Amino acid sequence: MKKKILCLALFGAMGAAQAVMAQDYDDRWYIDGSAGMNFQANDRGNYNAPFGMFGVGKPISPNWSVELNFNYQDARENNPDTGMRWRQDGVSLDALYHFREEGRNWNPYLRMGLGWQRDEEEWQAFHSDHLHTPTPVFTNTNNSFAATFGVGLEAKYGRYGVRTELGARYDGDSSSIQSPNASYFLDLLASVGVTVALGPEPIKAVEPMQAPPPPPPPPEVKCPNVPAGVTVGPDGCPVPVTIDLRGVNFDFDKSKLRPEGIAILNEAIEVLKKYPQLQVEVAGHTDSIGTDAYNQKLSEHRAKAVYDYLTSNGVDAGRLIGPHGYGKTRPIAPNTTPDGKDNPEGRAQNRRTELNVQN
Repeated sequence: MKKKILCLALFGAMGAAQAVMAQDYDDRWYIDGSAGMNFQANDRGNYNAPFGMFGVGKPISPNWSVELNFNYQDARENNPDTGMRWRQDGVSLDALYHFREEGRNWNPYLRMGLGWQRDEEEWQAFHSDHLHTPTPVFTNTNNSFAATFGVGLEAKYGRYGVRTELGARYDGDSSSIQSPNASYFLDLLASVGVTVALGPEPIKAVEPMQAPPPPPPPPEVKCPNVPAGVTVGPDGCPVPVTIDLRGVNFDFDKSKLRPEGIAILNEAIEVLKKYPQLQVEVAGHTDSIGTDAYNQKLSEHRAKAVYDYLTSNGVDAGRLIGPHGYGKTRPIAPNTTPDGKDNPEGRAQNRRTELNVQN
């Protein structure tokens, strides 16, 4: 037992002294402990017994870790008249493969291990007076090769981990007094446990900073003599600008402003007052129903309705160009569906007016 404690202390000291290195996974030493039930092999003739395991481990890659574990269990025979006890303790070196995914808290893992297991059988003979007065204790101790395999789930919470595991342990004991015909035993194990990482949090690897790409060259100016105050695009040439009158639409075959259109025109008036240098064209449009001549007149009436509203609410007529009507020549939505049927929604969008900025 003293040797076991000394080994654990040595591994713990190594974990506390390890330098923290920058990398993309947590490589800290950790201690692990678990408790569960050892479902005894049928050949043992014992009751199932609780067991405990304690050890130390270390990740060696993002998916692999190794552990040195110690186990102990003390099972009793299921025949109480003999008083048989079958203690086991052992040590194993285990490799764990973790199926980790980025952003997932619970991750499955596999355990594979090789080690040494000591089996200590202990029994008492009783007097025939049925008083169950014990005679001296008899023991049989065997040391044998052992192998473990298990599957489990582990959740990580910072330096702490929680595990649940199902597994099996092969015990090569072939010199049992209780089961003389057995050449080995296969016990099943179910357990829950915890892990605690040692030392400070690891420093994540930082990719070297790269120099920012050079800025793109300035666009070629194609229109160098544009007057001051005119809105230009990336190439330096004037671009048409429209004050958004989305919603200033008209009923079919009508040129009367609707209440919702008046509210939008009031917002446009505020924009024009804020920027007194702007000059705008008042343009009217229609949908596709009707003759070209009829729609031309209707679009002019709609443009005139907006023009009159602007001038009557403080916009200088000298800043307004038009009113102009464009009939059905400039739709912004399809008047018909792809199969040629009428598209009422598209026609409603085309029955509109616009304020097109001219400078």
